[in-house]
Amino acid sequence: MRPNKQRDYEVGYGKPPRHTRFKPGQSGNPRGRPSGSKNLRTLLSDALNESVVIADNGGRRRVSKREAIVTQLVNRSATADWRAVKILLEILRGRREGHRAAQGAVLEGES
Repeated sequence: MRPNKQRDYEVGYGKPPRHTRFKPGQSGNPRGRPSGSKNLRTLLSDALNESVVIADNGGRRRVSKREAIVTQLVNRSATADWRAVKILLEILRGRREGHRAAQGAVLEGES
């Protein structure tokens, strides 16, 4: 537009001229992350939530892979598999520290 032509809208910080604004449906980053793509954490969570069939007490039942892994880890720890005991204790220690950190954040926010 010419500088001497009067506009019927304001132009300034956060308000670009209308002819330079994104059109409806046009992305500001067209080559960015595709919609629907998943990150590692989501992929891992999806894989751990898949169900598997296990033999339990003479029968079969469906459980998540996450539950099967935890059950296996606890059972191996109970049979004095020291590697399994170490992993289990690290998980428990990490959850306890995470719980304490969350409590500390809540307590700090109250003051």
